[in-house]
Order: sequence, then C-alpha cells, then structure tokens
Amino acid sequence: MSDFTSGLNLAQQDAVNYVHGPCLVLAGAGSGKTRVITHKIGRLMQVGLSASQIAAITFTNKAAAEMRERAKTLIGPAAKEVMICTFHALGVRIMREDGGVLGLKPQFSILDADDVTSILKDCGGTVDAATARQWQWTISLWKNNGLRAAQAQEQAKDDHELIIARIMGMYEERLSAYQSVDFDDLIGLPLKLLAEHEEVRNKWQQRLGHVLVDEYQDTNATQYEVLKHLVGDRGRFTAVGDDDQSIYGWRGATLDNLKKLPQDFPALKVIKLEQNYRSTSAILRAANNVIQPNPKLFPKTLFSELGEGEPVRVVDADHEEHEAERAVARIQSLRAGMSVTTGPQGEALFRELKDFAILYRANHMAKPFEKALRRANLPYKVSGGQSFFDRAEIKDLCAWFRLWINNDDDPAFLRAITSPKRGIGHQTLAQLGKFASQYKLSLFEALFASSLPSVLSTKAVGSLHEFGRYVNDLEYRARHTLGAESAKAFLLEWLKEMGYEKHLYDGEDNEAIASAKWTNVLEFCDWMAGRCGGEIEDVAGVSSTEVKSLLEVAQTISLLSTLNERETEQNVVTLSTLHASKGLEWPHVMLVGVNEGLLPFKLGEDDSPSGLAEGAMSEGILQRLQEERRLMYVGITRAQRTLTVSWTQRRKKGRDTIAALPSRFIAEMALDSATTREDPRERLKALRAEFAKKAAESAAAQALKD
Repeated sequence: MSDFTSGLNLAQQDAVNYVHGPCLVLAGAGSGKTRVITHKIGRLMQVGLSASQIAAITFTNKAAAEMRERAKTLIGPAAKEVMICTFHALGVRIMREDGGVLGLKPQFSILDADDVTSILKDCGGTVDAATARQWQWTISLWKNNGLRAAQAQEQAKDDHELIIARIMGMYEERLSAYQSVDFDDLIGLPLKLLAEHEEVRNKWQQRLGHVLVDEYQDTNATQYEVLKHLVGDRGRFTAVGDDDQSIYGWRGATLDNLKKLPQDFPALKVIKLEQNYRSTSAILRAANNVIQPNPKLFPKTLFSELGEGEPVRVVDADHEEHEAERAVARIQSLRAGMSVTTGPQGEALFRELKDFAILYRANHMAKPFEKALRRANLPYKVSGGQSFFDRAEIKDLCAWFRLWINNDDDPAFLRAITSPKRGIGHQTLAQLGKFASQYKLSLFEALFASSLPSVLSTKAVGSLHEFGRYVNDLEYRARHTLGAESAKAFLLEWLKEMGYEKHLYDGEDNEAIASAKWTNVLEFCDWMAGRCGGEIEDVAGVSSTEVKSLLEVAQTISLLSTLNERETEQNVVTLSTLHASKGLEWPHVMLVGVNEGLLPFKLGEDDSPSGLAEGAMSEGILQRLQEERRLMYVGITRAQRTLTVSWTQRRKKGRDTIAALPSRFIAEMALDSATTREDPRERLKALRAEFAKKAAESAAAQALKD
C-alpha cells in the first residue's frame, strides 16, 4: 500500500493521518488543501474504510471533477467508488433514494432559476420579473437558513416580508403539486429527511464512514445541519476551509459554522496549513497585512519559500479607460521584457497570455478592459459568462427531457408545448391551466381528463391529445434507447420530427445567430449521446461502464450547470470577477478598480476611509466591510509571481463622472511606496527603445561583416 503522507509537509501529514474523529483543517490560500483531501481519501482506505464509505463534498462541479481526477491518479480505479460530488448532488442522491418518505417520487424535477421566477410571478400576481427575482432572493435566503413559509410568516419584520412569506407558501404548494424542487430544496429536503426520519438517518450514517467537506467556510446553516446529521455522534468528518476566504455571506454562507464546530464536537482537532506553495513572499506579505484587521477565529499567518519576488505594484489612472490601457500595457511589457523567465526551482516559465488575469469587483467593470484588449489584438475570455445550459435552445430540449421524466412538471410542460409551436395558442393553454387548477391536476393530467371537452373546442382538445401522446411515445422510446449510437440517432430523428432547426431559423432575423444555436444543439446531442455509452459518472460522481438509456441520462441533466468542465484550456487573457476567481491562480494578476465604493463596495452613508472608525460601525456594516476585506485577500492570493493593484482618480456614476478615492485596502497592504509605483506604458516604451537600439546595433554589425 502506498505511503499517503509522502511529499507532504508536517501539518499536511497531521491532517491526513488524523482519521478517527472530527477534524478541522484551516487551509490558507495556496496551501495544498485539495492534495490533503485526496491523500486523506487514500489514508482512510488504508485504515480499513472501503471507497464507497467515503464522501468528499465540494461546492462546484468543476471542483468535484478536479478532485476526482486527482483521486484517480492517487488511488487508481477505486476512486470511481468514492462519492465525490457537490452538496446539491448529494441531496439529489438522498432524495432519489428516500424522498418517497416525503411523498416525492424518484423522478421529481429540478427547477431552474427562470422556472422559479415564472412560478413566483404567477403566485404574486405580477408580470414584473425584477420584482419576482427579489422575492426569489429573499425566499432563497430564508430556505438557506432553514425556514419554511409558516416560520417566515411568524418571523416577518414588516408587511413587505409578510407578503413575500405568503407568496412563499403558495410557491411551496405549487412545487408539491408539480412534484418539483428548486436548488435550495436539494439541501433543505434532505435535511428534513435526515432530521425527522430516524431510519433514513441511520441508513446514511451507516453508509458513510467518513465525510470530507471542501471550502467549509462557504457552507450555510442548512448545509451544516445536513453534515451534522450525516456524521452523527461519531463525528467522523474532515472540514477543510479558510475563514479568511469566506466571501459568500450574501448567499447565506456563515462563519458561525466554523464557530459551532468546537462547540458541537468538543473532540475536534484543529490543524493549520500555513505554508503557501503559490505566491512569492512579497505577495503574501500584502495579503497578510490586508487581512490582519479582521477578527480571527483561528489566527494564522501564511508564509512562502518561493523567495521575495517582485514588489507588488500600485498604479493609479485618470479614469476607467486609462486604467484599462495601463493594464494592457502591463501585459505587453511583461511579455516583452523576457520571453522566458525562471521559477523557484529554475524551471522555464513562458509568459503566455493564459498566464495573465484581470480581476474586478463586479461584472459591469469588464467592458473597458475588453475594448482595450481588442484594440491590442489580445484574445481574452470573460470567466463566469453564460452557461451552456442557460442558452434558450438548450433549455428548450431540457424541458422536453424533464417532461418525459416527470409528467407533472408544469413549467417544463409549458416550455415543451411551445418550443417549437404546435398550433396550440395561449388562450387554449390559459383555459387548460384554469381547468387544471380547478381540479388540482397537473397540466399533463388535465390533457386526458374526460371533462376537458366541456371547456375547450374539439380541435383544441385534439391538438392537446396529440401532444400528450407524442410525449408518452418519446418517453417510451427514450427509455428503450441504449448506448451512444442509438441515442444520437434517436435525438437527431426527434429534432427532425419537431422541425426544431426550422424553428430556430424562423425565430432569428440573423442567420449566423440561428446557425450558432443549431450548432449548440448538435453539440448538446453529441454530449448526451456520449453519456449513454462508455465510462460515465452520475451527478454524485459514481463511475460506471454500463450502457445507460437516454432516459436515465436525462434524469441527471437538471443538476449539471455547465459543460465548461470539459473545455480545453485556451491561451487567452482571463477577465473575471473576484468571486469567480476563487480557487484559481495565475502567474500575473492585475487587481483593478480598487476604489472606495467598489472594493469595499459602498457600505453606508459615510464609507470613506476617513469616515467611521470600525469600532463605531453598526454590526451589519462592520460584517460587510470584513467580508469585502476577505474578498480583497482572495484577489491578492490569486497571484503567483506578480501582482498589480490599480485604482482610478475619477469614475463613472450613471451619466456623471465623479472624483474617486483609492480603497482603504491599498493602505492596509502596507507596501513600500518607493518600490510600488510604476507606469507600465513608460516601461513598455523603454523596452521598445531598447529593442530598437539592439536591432540597430545588430544591423550595423552585420553591415560591417558584409
């Protein structure tokens, strides 16, 4: 058996070797936390657990895929049996197996954000999507804090919250009727199962011998309760996180979960990983200085053995466009300065475009940088762009899949019956909806009700019956379509039967856009077919080589948020929000727009650095400032070799241009002002002059030879 502590530092070895009780690993940025988790999986197997008794829970599909690959490299084929998945995927697995206890059938549907908005508009009697999204946000926060509609009504602070709580009650009734859940339910309902049903709780506690949780600081109150019920009194778990990187308070994540661990599990062993393998000492010093004012649950200080490195640079600019020009000049000067540099071990480091990232606080700040990069003919990608599954044409097809799986999924029914249009108008659908509500039926059930002809014309009923029979026929065929080749043939035939390509072209004035949409559809069909044959993994990360039916594969679609995991790495500059950059790293990082009011985001009436002292701030504002400081810390610690921080002296606010101040976080970095200021345009100009001089000298020398 391999030695799963080989190559680890002492703190990492402690974390891997502690296998018989609750463990909190405080993993600073770049300290090798994924390495610790995968090595601990191997160590747990070494001391007697089978791979199927181990669960490793992450927060994104991408993180789960990376961990799966690393585990496969370390422990081989056994990695397929380890349950490596997201919290939501684990929730799906629990509910598919045991949701019947709550009256949920195994083929329940998972609604996306647009479906939820549509239902809430209906429940609240509004056509305004923005209002419905505000309700959706509030309801989501309540759910993440473990509240149901009745509890939300009891705790409502004002009439506005009371109205939202009542809408939440109607929304819960609709979900139950549709045999559907939203993403928050994928955590809340498993908690209800585990907390209220002893036989379900005992089953899962016996199944899981050890649970590892990545990015523990990002858990919300409900996720923590799920973890507690999964591990029980034995407390065999490893929570890996960093309180200094907790940046998701706005979506329910709470540092209270870190505070509760020692209280709920008195035998908790706390291990700190403080050696950073990513950044130079200069970068880490700036990071440590920035985070220092925040209160510490578990104090730690990152250190690096990668050398001092280049000083952190601070650049000021006149305005956003000027700042973007300087960022591009910085990229060009770094690339022109040396085509090759060396790393800490003397290895060659080529300065490719993929080595550069421009990070900012909010999405709207990307535009001037995109323009400047285009002008310089530098290719780039905007991280966190539209998900493949968010494209309308893909959502159309997924609605059909959802309807095959769960006939009671009304949002999927309405999308499928109108994509493409089948001669069934809005009036007919409105009458059908009214009829279904009156008799408490789903829309699909209402299609075949014997009394439907009393409210609809014979022609309308005939069209609805034809649609219903077609759905049933497709479901039967999908159930019996096995393997990649058969699935591909079925999907292409189905698209042809529906006339879906014509539907796309008829719906677009621009033929190029329609063509791109059709290409997306064909790519999606290839991807779906591929999952029907060969080695594939379900949403909980369990691998299988068995051939699956198209219907089985369709059941996993709702949880897969993106296809980007399988994209090959592109040699382009990355533009990203700070939130989306978490967990990533680049050799050269430009942290831009570091102004008061942007980072930290506007905190209150007096949010200037010379305003209220932190001790005089309200608790809410103080917590927001501390989270913004952690966001700055995350941005700084993305950088491996060089870091540039920039701010603008003026910035746009609506149609106006206003004076702007540098962020208080720049001062908190405590940099040596004599070494930090640099004008990248001047450096680039000097480099070009130097190259021109050398070229002239070379030409003169060649002329003498000739």
